[in-house]
Amino acid sequence: MKTRSHWRARLRYEFDKSMAGGAIALIGWLTLISLVVIILAGIFLAISGIAPEGGEPVGFLEGVWESLMRTMDAGTMGGDMGWGFRMVSLVVTVIGIFVFSALIGVISSGLEDKLSELRKGRSRVLETDHTIILNWSPSIFDVINELVIANQSRRKPRIVIMADKDKVEMEDEIATKVEDLKNTRIICRSGDPTDLYDLDIVNAQTSRSIIVLSPEGEDADSRVVKSVLALVNDPKRRIEPYKIAAEIRDGRNAEVARIVGGHELQLVLADDLISRIVVHTSRQSGLSAVYSELLDFDGCEIYTLEQPELTGKPFGAAVMSYENCSLIGICDASGTVILNPPPARVFEQGDRAIIIAEDDASIRIWNGNLEIAKETIRPAAKRERQPERTLVLGWNRRGPIIASELARYVAPGSHLTIAANSAAFDRDVGNLDIDPTVMTVECRVVDTSDRTSLDALAIPSFDHVLVLGYSDDLSAQGADTRTLITLLQLRRIAERSGKRVSVVSEMIDIRNRQLAEVTRADDFVVSNKLVSLMLAQASENEFMAAIFNELLDEKGSEIYMRPVTDYVSINQPANFFTISLAALRRGEIAIGYRRQREDDADARKLGGVTVNPLRSERITYSARDMVIVLAAD
Repeated sequence: MKTRSHWRARLRYEFDKSMAGGAIALIGWLTLISLVVIILAGIFLAISGIAPEGGEPVGFLEGVWESLMRTMDAGTMGGDMGWGFRMVSLVVTVIGIFVFSALIGVISSGLEDKLSELRKGRSRVLETDHTIILNWSPSIFDVINELVIANQSRRKPRIVIMADKDKVEMEDEIATKVEDLKNTRIICRSGDPTDLYDLDIVNAQTSRSIIVLSPEGEDADSRVVKSVLALVNDPKRRIEPYKIAAEIRDGRNAEVARIVGGHELQLVLADDLISRIVVHTSRQSGLSAVYSELLDFDGCEIYTLEQPELTGKPFGAAVMSYENCSLIGICDASGTVILNPPPARVFEQGDRAIIIAEDDASIRIWNGNLEIAKETIRPAAKRERQPERTLVLGWNRRGPIIASELARYVAPGSHLTIAANSAAFDRDVGNLDIDPTVMTVECRVVDTSDRTSLDALAIPSFDHVLVLGYSDDLSAQGADTRTLITLLQLRRIAERSGKRVSVVSEMIDIRNRQLAEVTRADDFVVSNKLVSLMLAQASENEFMAAIFNELLDEKGSEIYMRPVTDYVSINQPANFFTISLAALRRGEIAIGYRRQREDDADARKLGGVTVNPLRSERITYSARDMVIVLAAD
């Protein structure tokens, strides 16, 4: 009895295991049942000699065929004659109805499960030379837009996105917020970008480049570092180095990320990047347009490539060798970026030129006549720096970086007033380590959107006003709404005082910039947009992060806007070759100009900024126009 129970249990267990195999196992069982029924019916017909009325008895093979036809199609038995043959056909047909009904149900369920699995985005990507984006954040749409522009010259470009988010949701959002994908195809996959198994889905081994966004939520930097660690230390990784661009919010986590990523990683320190550009722009109106132009794939870009024609030539002479490009630095054989090197620095074998150009195909040596009007070049005039009064309205986690960065540029005796009603800002201000002989800091707790509170600050008395969004306490839209209200109040205060107030504002969402333009602020720094542009550029140019670190470092050469009258006489038209020579004589590199002109003449809405102009073109400048230069101070 025990033996019988044991075999029953074993058979039931084996049957259960086979059924757990899914649709394939069920199809197998149904096929087996059909074969058994068909074969038994064929044997029965062959042995019994039962035949249709008026017909002859059938053999085994003919009986199997007759049974198979009735199993697959119940209508086949409609023409059978003779009750004996009809009864056999009926039994086979009834069993066939149940078997094939079950089979159709299993196949339908299997297809539905497969479609559901595909919707989950768990199948492995088999693309090559594709760009991978890991994690999901509001920046992803701007990153995609930039990559789409960069991909227009490529054949069948692909962007593969993996995030811990539903695949269909990702596809729907992209379809809604990215207007035109041109020739680029987007492939979305759901998974954990920190998990080795999930990363295998995006096929990093054959990728062109990888962008790791800072995800939404807590502990974002740790997740970015872990994703980089998983990519670099994957046992199945390729031998060739990856090209990884990763976003880190807190600069204190940068060293760990660099240790993990090594030479394969370019770091974009989001808060540092935004803070430095905010400070630079607050001191020189229109500068954000220059940075946007350098980072935007739709305009001029920075290229790092070898130029054999420059080997043995001094840098100063090399700068004057291009008519439609701007040479701004050298990347030596070790990969070190040197912006605005001494004019006597000679190009050596293996050096790469750092060039601003419309596209890499347009970079070529100029063989024409420079036509420099040396008599119009003015001697350098030294300007003494004066103490400045700066007001910061609003606060977020970038506030301390902005205050510290500002202290590096102002003259001794300057003053900074910080006014906000954020919960933690007074504590942050108290922790600032700023030399009081250089800049004193005052903290005021006020409602920055309230007119009475703003009037009490005597805003027209400040040289610069910076408006920061409350992005730590509010959503992106909520923070931008508060910023808009503050800017409208500032506009009214400036109109009533009759004085010009220099206002630079940080915006979170690019879509709110157009609304903010009615406030007539001098400039807007769109934080999410700038980070997206930087990540997209870093994924295409392995030296981009190092170039911008140098551009935004007070110890290196930075971008300045200076009056054109400091360089050339404006009593006659001048070409940019002449301005470039005037800048070189001061140890600077001229990369563009800003002209005061009507909005309708500024098609790209860059505030009159032109980067990398045609150097042979003669232009009549006004006293209000500015030259954009790369200079050490």
